[in-house]
Amino acid sequence: MPALNFLALALAALAVTLSAPAPAAEVKVAVAANFTEAANEIGALFAKASGHKVVYSFGASGQLYAQIAQAAPYEVFLSADRDRPAQAIAAGLAVPGSRFTYATGRLALFSIDPDKVRGEATLRQGRFAKLAIADPAAAPYGAAAIETMQKLGVYEALRGKIVQGANIAQTYQFVATGNAEVGLVALSQVTEAGKGSRWIVPEELHTVIAQDAVLLKTGAGNPAARAYLTFLKGPEAAAVKDRFGYGAGD
Repeated sequence: MPALNFLALALAALAVTLSAPAPAAEVKVAVAANFTEAANEIGALFAKASGHKVVYSFGASGQLYAQIAQAAPYEVFLSADRDRPAQAIAAGLAVPGSRFTYATGRLALFSIDPDKVRGEATLRQGRFAKLAIADPAAAPYGAAAIETMQKLGVYEALRGKIVQGANIAQTYQFVATGNAEVGLVALSQVTEAGKGSRWIVPEELHTVIAQDAVLLKTGAGNPAARAYLTFLKGPEAAAVKDRFGYGAGD
């Protein structure tokens, strides 16, 4: 084969190699349970845009952090608070400088009974047998629920009626199945509910539920993990978060 023809073929092969898309990869993401529906939609959009696959694990932020501390193979952590991602960095489990607020959550009092929830009066009157909240030790939405009741001065009157879910997803199920007449859940869980009644808890009744994301050390070398976090900050993800009732992040 003439030298010029061989060189032309080699250059053509190199051009094809350089222009080929990067191979699809997988990113493992630990996600606070309140963000389940939004995360699933964002994951589908990310997969379509990038070709990468997202594998989610949902749970209470405290439980997920405990798993991360015990070497669970997650690469990205989407918490329901700021504290645990900060702790992950301090403990050497996450990449410094990668933490940001991806969403601001809202709390809502919800019932499947369309006549049950009538604003804060529902909590003040306490005309129900069971009130579902998330475990305040593990889930920031549970801590916000306790804080709300304390601010309203009704916690002592209602504490005997409280049933706790391990996370906000289980808490919502208690209400959705009627095992608890009312529950303090994430607004994102009931934004598209076709039935029932709800009251969006004013933000001044509890500490702001700022939800932070962080790149874990296990994902530092995975381009798909970094790409996912970039996508989470972008306009397509923002539109999903807005539709589910989340406030803007960083």
